Amino acid sequence: MKHHEITEFPNEVIEKLQYYVYRLIDPRNGETFYVGKGKGNRVFQHMKGALTASEMDEVTDKIQTINSIHAAGLDVIHVIHRHGMDQATSFEVEASLIDAYPGVTNIQGGSGSNDFGPMNALEIINKYAAEEAVFKHKVLIITINKTAFDRGVYNATRYAWKISKTKIREVEYVLAVIQGMIVGVYKPEKWLDATIENFPEFQQNRTGRIGFIGVEAEDSIKHFYLNKRVPETYRKRGAANPIKYSF
Repeated sequence: MKHHEITEFPNEVIEKLQYYVYRLIDPRNGETFYVGKGKGNRVFQHMKGALTASEMDEVTDKIQTINSIHAAGLDVIHVIHRHGMDQATSFEVEASLIDAYPGVTNIQGGSGSNDFGPMNALEIINKYAAEEAVFKHKVLIITINKTAFDRGVYNATRYAWKISKTKIREVEYVLAVIQGMIVGVYKPEKWLDATIENFPEFQQNRTGRIGFIGVEAEDSIKHFYLNKRVPETYRKRGAANPIKYSF
């Protein structure tokens, strides 16, 4: 299903964003064509400018790019590259990105963690406006990288972790989490040492780690967790550790 183009952030999201640095990406080639900084709905102001500047004598490269994207029936991709910053930090990050993308259409040069890394506008809204999960079962929360989609969320979630073999006996479900959002819910059926013998599909031994073989949870269970956000209390505690328990 195609999402409609987002043109503004809800107020509760703006409060969380603080200052941010963003990139505008051309969907026709995946290239970043503009880097900017700001707060509130600054990232979306370029779209409004593109609609009015076509009547002006001088049209910048940025506006020409936006207009040509819309003429092709496509939408500009907005990526919030880094957020949660003060103004001074946003200047530094913007400058670094302009240096990193020499082909951007900026007229002038510019002067953390997974939770504040690159996200598109829809992901930002999901992160801060989505309903918070309430854990009704004993769940194991595993944070995986966005790149996990290359090999599938299930495979990225089940292999291979340093987990207490005693504690996992109590785990009812495993939640796959990306940037605070629950993207997968699985019922582990068997926990095994992370060896080639037990997991031949991964083609590597991971000494001292384990993985699981399981199935996707039934819809009645996914209803509680899927596409909801992990409560802040669980995300602050042991932030560097990808493994957390609800019990």
